[in-house]
Amino acid sequence: MAESALILPNNYTEKKITLTSEFKLANVIPLEDQVVNSIRRDLERLNWKFKLPTNKYAYPTLLPPDFYDKDTIRKSMAFKRDEIITKHRSWIDKNIEYARLNLASGTDVITSKINPIIEVCETEKQHRLFKIFRYYWSSPYSEYVGRRIKLIIRDGALPNNPVIGIAALGSPIIHIPERDEFIGWDKETRTKNLIYTMDAYIIGALPPYNYLLGGKLISYVLASNEVREIYRKKYKDQITLKENRKADKLVGIFTTSLYGNSSQYNRMKFKDELLYIPIGQTKGFGTLHLSEETIQLMIKFLKLKGVEVGHKFGDGPSWVMRVIRSAGDLLGFDSNFLLQHSFKRNIYFVPLAEEYKAFLNGKTKHPKFNNYSKKELVEFWKTRWLNNRKRNVEVVTNVLEFSPKDFII
Repeated sequence: MAESALILPNNYTEKKITLTSEFKLANVIPLEDQVVNSIRRDLERLNWKFKLPTNKYAYPTLLPPDFYDKDTIRKSMAFKRDEIITKHRSWIDKNIEYARLNLASGTDVITSKINPIIEVCETEKQHRLFKIFRYYWSSPYSEYVGRRIKLIIRDGALPNNPVIGIAALGSPIIHIPERDEFIGWDKETRTKNLIYTMDAYIIGALPPYNYLLGGKLISYVLASNEVREIYRKKYKDQITLKENRKADKLVGIFTTSLYGNSSQYNRMKFKDELLYIPIGQTKGFGTLHLSEETIQLMIKFLKLKGVEVGHKFGDGPSWVMRVIRSAGDLLGFDSNFLLQHSFKRNIYFVPLAEEYKAFLNGKTKHPKFNNYSKKELVEFWKTRWLNNRKRNVEVVTNVLEFSPKDFII
């Protein structure tokens, strides 16, 4: 990271930042100072260093570390996840038994032939099941705004079709320089053709399938003809407003790792070709390093100042960024610097068609799709990954020891 610092407001003094040992904010502290205090607390968890000015003309600063290691990122994620789970604890407790009823015992899974069935979330029950399982992940829960397809992957080889894992596709983030460079997009071409891609913002397996690299299985399933067909059926009658074109062709899927390099996506091949192609790393621009408490304090501060940051369909993750920018402008610190020091992630691309770059750059009108059936992808996963896992004594023990009644969030 750059050898520079976040410069805090000049009226932010040591006297104003006297807090309890747990760094809890006192009601007597002005709201603007509460926001800065909360930012400072979040960043110090990530090993940022706070420095008071050495003279009356200088400003207090927060200096970022040279890099975030995995443990630091994991701790920060855990804090934000716990924050959200605490907030929704009542709902989770009401629905946890429903989740358990949809899981398999390890003794059944270890002998299962594992036949994934793709279930599209459409009913209230399906969305409720997806939601409760989403809280299980180590990354904080957040709702995606824009086009969305939520999938529950079940094991058709076992009675009651227990859940193997979940996946979700959503509208791509508008501008990611590394992605745009890989495809060859300029702004105009990207605007026209971004509609033919999706972001996989959730891919993962639940216990006990997670011990058997079920996450890789879900990753393979997303590259299948069946998922492309689900997308085509959902958007076959939809026309884009700006370009007046159909949005029913899914040519590629982008996804990102959680902690830099990804053990789930690395070395994922099919027919001697990389299925998840690493295309670069994000620059670390984002909001995950700031807690929900900090964001809510910013919103409260903005309302106090008469600033309303709109949050409507289509705003996507940019809404939280706009909250941070608006608060930063009013408080007098560099919000851009703050936003660019979130966590870097590896970016992967899953091509679903041959010559995808030509199509996504408007050089051909009809993509030639890969003909990857779910069946052959699953068989490849079994041969390449599952069989080895079943020969691992520790893995088999973990699978056998799992019971749905042990599932907790």
